[in-house]
Amino acid sequence: MRISFVVPGDFDTTSGGFRYDRRLVASLREAGDDVTVHSVPWRRYPLGAVDASRHSLARLAAGADVVVVDELAHPTFAFASNGAFGTKRTPVVALVHHLRCDEGGVEAPLARTLERRFLGRVDAAICTSSATARSVREAVSTPGGRQRRESDEDIDHDAPALPTVVAPPTDDQFDPDVTTAAVDDRATVDPFRVVFLGSIVPRKRPLALVDALAGLDGAWRATLVGPQPNDRYVDRVHRRCRRRGVEGRVTLTGPLPTDEVAAVLERGHVLALPSRHEGFGIAYLEGMGFGLPAVATHAGGATDLVTHGETGFLVPPEGVGAVAAALSTLASDRARLARMGRAALRRYDAHPPWTETIARIRSFLTAVVDGASGADASVGGGVTG
Repeated sequence: MRISFVVPGDFDTTSGGFRYDRRLVASLREAGDDVTVHSVPWRRYPLGAVDASRHSLARLAAGADVVVVDELAHPTFAFASNGAFGTKRTPVVALVHHLRCDEGGVEAPLARTLERRFLGRVDAAICTSSATARSVREAVSTPGGRQRRESDEDIDHDAPALPTVVAPPTDDQFDPDVTTAAVDDRATVDPFRVVFLGSIVPRKRPLALVDALAGLDGAWRATLVGPQPNDRYVDRVHRRCRRRGVEGRVTLTGPLPTDEVAAVLERGHVLALPSRHEGFGIAYLEGMGFGLPAVATHAGGATDLVTHGETGFLVPPEGVGAVAAALSTLASDRARLARMGRAALRRYDAHPPWTETIARIRSFLTAVVDGASGADASVGGGVTG
């Protein structure tokens, strides 16, 4: 296949989503596909809409069998003309890590409108979790969500609103070699160690974690690892630590090399990331590879990974009490901590390998292309609609 792959901003950006995109492009090329990466500006939301006139999908699709657009670029294409969104020769597929509107906040209503417009014009969607797939289908099933394109004269109106496939990421950063015996031994060690793995941004709710930790009994330490894109917000986290009297027990490391992150995870007892929303939550899976139960929220893709009370705890995406209760349970009951750590290891081992993910994506894209060209092909094989 000849694939035009469209991303917002710098393709080498450090984040789980961009790491997924890079791995996907590399794997498609290894499989023999011809993939051309195009970048459109990534501006402060939603100013990407001003670039619509300069970045036509029709031009980006030239010579391609299919266009794959990272959904983060949706402001650039939300107001494109219907004719720009592919023909039977060049379908457009959205790659959705998570919907911006699912993050909540003051921008959510605008994001919902823009994403609905964008998703209503694409031909199919690749989603990284079942929760994201549900959000995408809900977006296009609402009034005004699915748009009729100029090339849709022969559309089957009884077909699913938008074909989707769930293609989860896998841990490509670490190669953990943690045994159940090591998990059992570590569970007895003090102090209780909490690891936060993610960008220090409001959506990840590091302030809620600090507040939860402040009420934790006994000896504990917390390490917050990840990019710090906003100095003012990082200062706010430091101030919260001082105000809650825990500044000596909470360390913000910033981004670390892979081996140093692995060392933090090896020493840890629990991976706590109480985000408002995660499209998939690769950090939870990475922590499980080291035998760390996860404290995650039930908003988003963590529900694909975390079984409440078995491999971790699913808490509401707001408030502090449930986060504090989950941490307290694990800190005070080390036998349960060990049991859940072993379960986390088993869940990590059972996760589908990347070879399965890439095979599912290639099958899906092939079916989309064949269907657009009029071949007798159905979009199937792990596809939901």
